[in-house]
Amino acid sequence: MLALLFCVLQAAGFAQNAPAAPLLPKSFAGWTMSGTPQTSTSAAQADPAHPAVLIEDGLKDVETATYTNDDRKLTVKAARFTDSSGAFAAFSFYREPRMNSETIGTMAASDNERVLFFRSNILVEAKFDKLTAMSASELRELAAVLPVATGPEAQLPPLLSHLPHQAVEKKTVRFIQGPQTYAATSQPISSQAIDFSRSPELITSDLHTSSGNGSLMLIEYPTPAIAIDKLKTLELANPTPGSTYVARRTGPIVVIAWGQFSENDGRKLVGEVNYEAEVTWNEYTGLGRKDNIGTIVVGAFALAGIIFVFSLGTGAIFGFTRPLLAKVFPGRFHVKTEEDNFIRLHLRD
Repeated sequence: MLALLFCVLQAAGFAQNAPAAPLLPKSFAGWTMSGTPQTSTSAAQADPAHPAVLIEDGLKDVETATYTNDDRKLTVKAARFTDSSGAFAAFSFYREPRMNSETIGTMAASDNERVLFFRSNILVEAKFDKLTAMSASELRELAAVLPVATGPEAQLPPLLSHLPHQAVEKKTVRFIQGPQTYAATSQPISSQAIDFSRSPELITSDLHTSSGNGSLMLIEYPTPAIAIDKLKTLELANPTPGSTYVARRTGPIVVIAWGQFSENDGRKLVGEVNYEAEVTWNEYTGLGRKDNIGTIVVGAFALAGIIFVFSLGTGAIFGFTRPLLAKVFPGRFHVKTEEDNFIRLHLRD
């Protein structure tokens, strides 16, 4: 028994310490990996300038490899995060507004020979020595073979769906999960007003309206009660005194818009963000079908009927089979009479 327990514990430890699946394929779309890829779980090695941001986003491991295709060269760095929210947060941190949007993976952007994209929980940075007309399609093939997450880990942050997309500059959208990323992006509203001790998640972006430009921030707190409490502070946190500043709460989300636009446009923008709660009732009420007394009674009668029919059928088989066989095969079977069942000792003999 002890030996079996030891084997189970050893197997569990081996599964826990088993290396993660490789991030990058050996080849794709005509590109072949050259040499051995470099792997690491250190955020400092992945990005010496912003390791705290990667840790905050949930970095698990990173892999860097060089690919060749005839005389062309491609360097690929892939970072795996705990979930898609972390990969999206990192993508939005490294993407620059001047980069062009691309259709690679879940979301992508390019700046000449540098392409940044993410799919599910994996962020990829690709650097070509020279671009061709097929570079984007080649990276799409790479994105298709990445070992991405599935299930809840593959879902983008729900806060993203609340953005008023018409006025938002999509290239400037950033998803922030903690104070390190917030400080690194130089946001104008103080982190003390937001209070990261309450574990909020944020989305920031630039705005463009008919009356002027500005900024938007969505802050989602764990509960509506926390959002109500923080709204009082955030209503007084105008980073640009003299300009329009509007703050509003909807559910656990605090929406803030500020900039050089009209008060009417500001209120219209924050009014477009509306939180709709989805409630799932899973408490046991005792009103299920199996707990209905009528169902139990009907089931009992049905069972009694089945037993009655079975008993009747069995009796008919035993009662009528032998007389029938005696008529069909008189030489082999005969119907027993009362005397056949009477035991005689024949003591006179």
